Amino acid sequence: MKFVSCVQALCPELEIRQGVALEKYTTLRVGGPADYFMEPKTEAEICGALKAAADCNIPVLLIGNGSNLLIRDGGFRGAVIRLGKNFSALQRTADGIYAQAGALLSNLAHFALEEELTGLEFAQGIPGAVGGGVYMNAGAYGGEMCQVVSSVRILQDGEIREISASEMAFSYRHTKAMDEKWIILGASFHLEKGDPEAIDALMRDLAARRREKQPLEYPSAGSFFKRPTGYFAGALIEQAGLKGVSVGGAQVSEKHAGFLINRGGATAADFIALKEKIQQVIQEKFGVQMENEVRILGNDL
Repeated sequence: MKFVSCVQALCPELEIRQGVALEKYTTLRVGGPADYFMEPKTEAEICGALKAAADCNIPVLLIGNGSNLLIRDGGFRGAVIRLGKNFSALQRTADGIYAQAGALLSNLAHFALEEELTGLEFAQGIPGAVGGGVYMNAGAYGGEMCQVVSSVRILQDGEIREISASEMAFSYRHTKAMDEKWIILGASFHLEKGDPEAIDALMRDLAARRREKQPLEYPSAGSFFKRPTGYFAGALIEQAGLKGVSVGGAQVSEKHAGFLINRGGATAADFIALKEKIQQVIQEKFGVQMENEVRILGNDL
């Protein structure tokens, strides 16, 4: 309980919960319990929780909407800090929008529409939050975070810094933040003035295309694999005859083979076994190595 006392000394208003099931906080709806779970409201609370963890030698996992994350069934032996609705403010700026890390990308896109700003239409259907989206350069339908981010507010070694988009070294589903273990606190988006009717029409069109092609009725983590160079992950999986294949409650979607879905009662072990089966078959049939886009973390049972 030393950790709890340490956090309370630094951040007396920050609630610490123990044994929280992480399946509630991932879009795949799987994951065991966290030893400690916190949802900070301020940058000071984030810094305090991290300092307490460092002082007590407690491992830390930061999560947002949990949309690109697979937590193993044994959960996480340490402290989970969730940047969610408590840390999700959106603010109009001179040349766009500033968003805290916990803001959902869908809310960000709709806020841009309200402000008659174009550039974020592609983000309205991405199920993640700003922090994770910027961290991994999320994208969809030809748009990516790198196209609209002007600067990023990060926490590095206990120091809060504002860095330019170029310092993030954006590339396909990768940034320097991933290499350097930077914590994304927020981001500024440079956006152009647009026609609200045209913005709304594009967002509605993209939403309809998602509903038609993606298994939105089931829990998933979006595209499970990165796009292999020269190929499309979903097409390879379908060509390998794996569409609809399942392990326990985890299944390759019959609607879009790039999605692994939870048909009900799936465990993290089911998803991992299915993922490994796909990788093995694709390697044997096509000589292509499939790399996870989804991060797999935590402990086995």
